[in-house]
Amino acid sequence: MDARGLVQRLVEWSQIARKQGLLGLEGQIERERDDFIRKGLQLVVDGGEPDAIRSTMEVELSGREAADLRAAKVFEGMGVYAPTLGIIGAVLGLMAVMQNLADPAKLGAGIAAAFTATVYGIGLANLFLLPIASKLRTTVQAQSHVREMVIEGMVAIAQGDNPRSIESRLQGYLH
Repeated sequence: MDARGLVQRLVEWSQIARKQGLLGLEGQIERERDDFIRKGLQLVVDGGEPDAIRSTMEVELSGREAADLRAAKVFEGMGVYAPTLGIIGAVLGLMAVMQNLADPAKLGAGIAAAFTATVYGIGLANLFLLPIASKLRTTVQAQSHVREMVIEGMVAIAQGDNPRSIESRLQGYLH
């Protein structure tokens, strides 16, 4: 989500609400693509109390954040277990080496397989899986931060705050 553009839209919506009343925002609901924002606008247009709007949207935010973090937890779990699988591969490779102690020509392949399995397990975890989990967590946190800003904006619109006051308050979320 474009946070700066969203601040401008929230300010525009507050101006519309001040001039035309909250029902003036009804046309904006259909234009909005984001479900979270659309729900917030609907709550404002329906004339909900600011505290009720805040609590409803915070529940929605909490649910979305938990669902979004599940994907990060999957990658994190895979990243934790990948080195273990590498170690299992190493043990299996060393077991093959032990079976062929009588034939020195076959020892090199078994040792190579053992080291390769270890490198793949550790590399997969540290170069792909754990960074993906971290990136997902960062993205979810950023989205949640923007959604918190939306909640503040919707509550301010419902309270009838001055558009300039709303803009200055929401600018604090952009740092």
